[in-house]
Amino acid sequence: MNAVEIEEAVSELVGAPFDATEFPFAFLQAFGMKETTIKRLRKGDSNASDVAGGVLQRNNIHIATCAVGAVDATFQALRHSPKTISARAKFILATDGQTVAAEDLISGETIAPDYPKLAEHFAFFLPLAGISTVKEIRNNPVDVKATGRLNKLYLELLKDNPDWALDARRPALNQLMARLIFCFFAEDTGIFLPQLFTRTIEQMSDSRSGNTHEVLAELFRAMDTPPAQRAAGRFRPWADQFPYVNGGLFTDATDVPRFSRLARSYLLRAGELNWQEINPDIFGSMIQAVADDAERGALGMHYTSVPNILKVLNPLFLDDLRDQLAAAADNTRKLRNLRRRLARIRVFDPACGSGNFLVIAYKEMRAIEHQIIRRTGDAPKSVIRLENFFGIEIKNFAVEIARLALLIAEFQADCVYISQHEARAMVLPLHRTGQIHAGNALRMNWLEVCPPPAKTLVVEQDLAGPTGRLALEDNGLADSGEVETYICGNPPYLGSTWQSAEQKADIELIFGKISNLWKSLDYVCGWLFKSAQYGANSTSRAALVATNSICQGQQVSILWPLINNYDQKIIFAYTSFKWANLASQNAGVTVIIIGISGPNYRGKKKIFYTSETGEPASKEAENINPYLYPGPDIIVKPKFIPQGTLHSMEWGNKPTDGGHLILSSMEKNRFLEHHSHATKFVRRYVGSQELIKGTLRWCLWITDENRDEALSYSLISDRVRRVMDYRANSSSADTRPTAAFPHRFRQIQNTAGEFQILVSGVSSESRDYLPCDLFSRNTIASNKVFCLYDAPLWNMSLVASRLHLVWIATVCVRMRTDFSYSNTLGWNTFPVPKLTEQNKADLTRCAENILLVREGHFPATIAELYDPEKMPDDLRRAHDENDEVLERIYIGRRFRNDTERLEKLFDLYTKMTADTPRPTKKTKGSSAA
Repeated sequence: MNAVEIEEAVSELVGAPFDATEFPFAFLQAFGMKETTIKRLRKGDSNASDVAGGVLQRNNIHIATCAVGAVDATFQALRHSPKTISARAKFILATDGQTVAAEDLISGETIAPDYPKLAEHFAFFLPLAGISTVKEIRNNPVDVKATGRLNKLYLELLKDNPDWALDARRPALNQLMARLIFCFFAEDTGIFLPQLFTRTIEQMSDSRSGNTHEVLAELFRAMDTPPAQRAAGRFRPWADQFPYVNGGLFTDATDVPRFSRLARSYLLRAGELNWQEINPDIFGSMIQAVADDAERGALGMHYTSVPNILKVLNPLFLDDLRDQLAAAADNTRKLRNLRRRLARIRVFDPACGSGNFLVIAYKEMRAIEHQIIRRTGDAPKSVIRLENFFGIEIKNFAVEIARLALLIAEFQADCVYISQHEARAMVLPLHRTGQIHAGNALRMNWLEVCPPPAKTLVVEQDLAGPTGRLALEDNGLADSGEVETYICGNPPYLGSTWQSAEQKADIELIFGKISNLWKSLDYVCGWLFKSAQYGANSTSRAALVATNSICQGQQVSILWPLINNYDQKIIFAYTSFKWANLASQNAGVTVIIIGISGPNYRGKKKIFYTSETGEPASKEAENINPYLYPGPDIIVKPKFIPQGTLHSMEWGNKPTDGGHLILSSMEKNRFLEHHSHATKFVRRYVGSQELIKGTLRWCLWITDENRDEALSYSLISDRVRRVMDYRANSSSADTRPTAAFPHRFRQIQNTAGEFQILVSGVSSESRDYLPCDLFSRNTIASNKVFCLYDAPLWNMSLVASRLHLVWIATVCVRMRTDFSYSNTLGWNTFPVPKLTEQNKADLTRCAENILLVREGHFPATIAELYDPEKMPDDLRRAHDENDEVLERIYIGRRFRNDTERLEKLFDLYTKMTADTPRPTKKTKGSSAA
């Protein structure tokens, strides 16, 4: 269940007569508990409660109902219950149907509302449904409630007016929702008379005659007509009392869909909420899902947290403003100069959605301006104009909501920093709100959307005359200072595999003429590149949230030279972290934040990261390279032959068989019990999971020479036939021809050696070393591992070193934050000094020692041995010795930290590749993952 559905379910529960016996089960159902779970609790099979009237769900909640007046005693019984502790309950809740007492046992937070008001605290319990909460949602549930009310109304209108669901009319329906939101907000904040809109609908519309659409049309027409044009009798008296709104919000609003009796009730129910409490940076993001059929399942969970947004905005420009404010102290001249600067700042989000970044930027700038006003005693009316906030958004409804969110944010700020009376006097008629444009940002000219002005505009541009807002001339704040533009946002990421045909066309349009590798780029690269283009033609900086893959692997060598061509450099960066919405079961995508600027940037460059203790940390850098590492702008390009004397590394063998050539241990044993002479057709099969976890799998390994003998066994012939069918019916044109040899793997690399060193293709970031191991020639390596066939053992010493892990972690692609190995980018480029025979002998001894220590812990797997919390001391010592020997070859001592390791590796890489021509042909079996 999503947050909106939960709020509605809890509201229905407390609205019904209290049933002490049923309450615990109904409460759990409201949070999405499965029916089978509820049945087991009812039967008592899984209910271990030791409190009278109690229901205990392990790892979740201990609930108890009680007699009237006994809530406190029951609550204490739950708190001190041994079962509450042993079952690891996260919450306790006691109620008598009149009052409630509950506690979050993890945070220690408690609530004690009257029973009918329990629904107002639904967000307190959202972790029961696997939904993480944020402070803003828990403290202000009206955003979720409003989303739910409007969603029901929206769906009912679509049901009653199917023609409005068509693409041609959907934008009009979306705009209707924006108008309703404004009216609800206006009547609860004093912009209109209290409850004017809802009361008028209730009194003047009739559910039986179905005239709600006519009443709304008349109201909207009145709100779009200036007082001077309101001739006597032109409007019905109940419509004429509505003020002129302007701002384009009610233009051409005479066409309104019909409202059924149910739709009208949903409309009135939405009006019952206190819309004054709406938080625009939360509500806008969630309400966006109402109009999106694909996103409605996550209704109420579309929320970008303020702390994450500030990770973008603070280092981009807000921290600089705050530093200037602190430095100004009480110096009036400096403070007024800072206020002038605020008036010249423009914020531009080219993927703005419902305007979260713009709203937060506006609110933070107003807070800074308020501090200036307090110190100078100047007039409190703001010089920060909404027309300095620009956006591009492809979804029409989100555009409307973004404009409305900015308007609400401005009004709320005026109420706080000026006064409610003056805020109400200034808000109507609406002046120009944020300049949010509908369209595809990758196909629009940003210099036209947010044109670099020749000078600061000092007179407010209003659609219908003065609004009472402060012109910059007031208090002598106008000057000819340069306008600052800050690009920010969280564009869609989408790796190349997941892009639609239209999105691929967008990327080709941008990169197709300048790079033949554009197909490998993530969708977000388009926004970063256009930000660089914009920066080359304006005074601007940009900071975007992006997938970490654009600073890893092959994309670095494709994208960043193009960015640098516009003389744009990285000025700050957040290394990989999770960017998630409200749903904790959605782990979120792993992202980075990158800030770029032109050569005029004079500030300190910073890298923000998570320290080894898990705390946020930062460090300054002279330069930040595309790998988000403090150092020169070095770009590692794929190599198809190894550096120096490194042994050649290849992919494993690729079956493309639909699983029919692969056997479990049970299948293998059953086959060989009946056909002991068929042993030669069965080989051990090792991929990443088998290498790391030690699981056993097997494969049928059949050569052309022994094919006829192998097919004489029915199990083999049946499986080979299935492989042939699978390949012949494949959607891949490259796979279908391989149906001609279904008895063998589609791609066979090398099986002629005596032994092979296998390296896992993917590995957890939690390990201190990359998983690798030594296998005999009889083992068949899958395409999930990389192989060093018959390589001298000192090569394994390199793979198993901290140095190599640091290199792989920096230059190769990551799967989220886990390591994804690459031979062409990670092994072939690995910088190794010239090794003497003695060096090789020492490294061989170290590798042998690691293998011997592992053998001594048999049958422990690599996953068990390399668990950072449980790694055996002797194995850690063996790796320490390996690192000691290898690092002394590099610099004559151990490196102090990973930063120093990377400095040396990049330095060596630069020297080794200075005169190396780039190969033009890819060799068989190589990978540029």
